Amino acid sequence: QVTLMESGGGLVQAGGSLRLSCAAPRRLISRSTMGWFRQAPGKEREFVAALAGSNGSTRYADFVQGRFTISRDDTKNGISLQMNSLKPEDTAVYFCVTDVRIVDGVGRVFGSWGVGTQVTVSS
Repeated sequence: QVTLMESGGGLVQAGGSLRLSCAAPRRLISRSTMGWFRQAPGKEREFVAALAGSNGSTRYADFVQGRFTISRDDTKNGISLQMNSLKPEDTAVYFCVTDVRIVDGVGRVFGSWGVGTQVTVSS
């Protein structure tokens, strides 16, 4: 069983920034494509970003490109998601995930999900 622990969520005004963190075993970070999904109220979960542990390549959803940055944080044994220029529509529960794969242009999770951390962006 894989345990993922997200942190860093909170309340921020539009235009502000938050940094989410996900603690995970180093072996998963190195060998798995980890990433972030989110789920807004009344909506389905959607892909946000992914990071390939093997080569460090990244992939982002179109709606976050240029605003969010996914990276590896070796000092904390995890990955992070730096979110800038936040918008009210970014309000959602953000989940750390493992084994992200792009299937027919859609990000899917073949591994594990974290419990999630709430991000709320006010107008």
